[in-house]
Amino acid sequence: MLDTRLTDEQIQLRKTVEEFAREVVAPVSYQHDRDRTFPYEVVRQMADMGLFGLPFPEEYGGMGGDYFTLCLAIEELARVDQSVAITLEAGCSLGAMPVYRFGTEEQRQEWLPLLTSGQALGAFGLTEAGAGSDAGGTRTTAVLADGQWTINGSKAFITNSGTDITRLVTVTAVTGQLADGRKEISSILVPVPTPGFTAEPAYDKVGWHASDTHPLSFDDVRVPEENLLGERGRGYANFLRILDEGRIAIAALSVGAAQGCVDESVKYARERSTFGRPIVQNQAIAFKIARMEARVVAARTAYYDAAAKMLAGLPFKKEAAVAKLVAGEAAMDNARDATQVHGGYGFMNEYPVARHYRDSKILEVGEGTTEVQLMLIARELGL
Repeated sequence: MLDTRLTDEQIQLRKTVEEFAREVVAPVSYQHDRDRTFPYEVVRQMADMGLFGLPFPEEYGGMGGDYFTLCLAIEELARVDQSVAITLEAGCSLGAMPVYRFGTEEQRQEWLPLLTSGQALGAFGLTEAGAGSDAGGTRTTAVLADGQWTINGSKAFITNSGTDITRLVTVTAVTGQLADGRKEISSILVPVPTPGFTAEPAYDKVGWHASDTHPLSFDDVRVPEENLLGERGRGYANFLRILDEGRIAIAALSVGAAQGCVDESVKYARERSTFGRPIVQNQAIAFKIARMEARVVAARTAYYDAAAKMLAGLPFKKEAAVAKLVAGEAAMDNARDATQVHGGYGFMNEYPVARHYRDSKILEVGEGTTEVQLMLIARELGL
C-alpha cells in the first residue's frame, strides 16, 4: 500500500515553498506574464533557498534531498505560477540531472556546483522540428576529429536555453551508424557561450510567458572530445531515462496547477454573490468545484505512486506515464472549469485562472504528448 505521509522535513519544505509562492511569486506573476519577461529576481531567491539543489548530494553543492522532495516544491510553485515552476523543473531534471546521472566525476565536479546553486541554468537539447519522441528523425550531427566534436544542426522548444544565466546545453546528435543501420545518437555537453551556438529569438507562445524557450542553432560548434556525456551511442536511451523521471515532475507541476484552480475557485465562489447570495450556495457551482478537487486528489496520488517506485529502485515507466497523463488532463480540465466558475472575470489575464487556462494546455503536450503516454502505457501492458 502506498504511504502518502510526508516526513517532517518534507512538510516544512512544502510550507516554506508555499509561503514563498504566495508572498514572493504571486505578486509579480501577472506583470511577468503580461510583459513576457523572465523572473530573474524570483529565480535568484529560489537559488538562495537551495531549491535548484534539492535532489542532488551535498558533495556537488546540493541539498541532499531526493526527487520527490523536488516534486513537492514544483507543485507548490505551480499553484500560483507555472512559468516559475517549469523553470525549476527544467533547471533540475533536464539541466543538471543528465550530468549527475551520466557524467564522469570530472564533469560532475565542473558543472553540478554551478547548476545546483541556481546561479546558472542548464538546458536539455533533444527536440528538433522533425524529431522528438521519434529518435530516428534526429538530424543534428556531431563529427569527431582531432579530439574535437563538430556539431551542426538545430533544436526546438528548449527551456532555459537563452537566459542571461544559461551556461550549459546538453545536445543529442547523430555521431555515426549502428550495425543494424539505425542512427547512433550520443549526447554532448555544450558550454554557453561557445562560438557557433546561437539561441534564436524566443518563441511567441500561448502560455508560460515568463518561461524562457528558444530554438537553437549549431553552426560548426566545436567542443572537446571529453564533453561526450555518458557512453557513445547511448545518448537517446539516457535521455529517455531523464524523460521518465521528468514526467513525474511535470505531473507534480500539473497537480499544482490543478490545485491552484481549486484554490481560486473556492475563494471566488465564496466572495461572488448573485441574486442575493454567494454563488458557492448554488449546487452546480459546488459540484463543479468538488469534481475539480477529486481530479487533484487522483492526480496527486498517481505522481506520489510513481515517485515512490522510482525512489525504491522499482520499474516506474508505466506509473510515470499514468501520472503525467492523469495530471496533465486534470490541470487542463480544472483550468477550464475554474474559468467557467469565474465567469467574465475568468477571461481577464490578471486573474490567475486565466493564466492557468493558457498555461495548462502545454501540460498535455510537453515531455511527451497525451498520445505518447497512452502508447507507453499500452506497451507496458503488452498491447
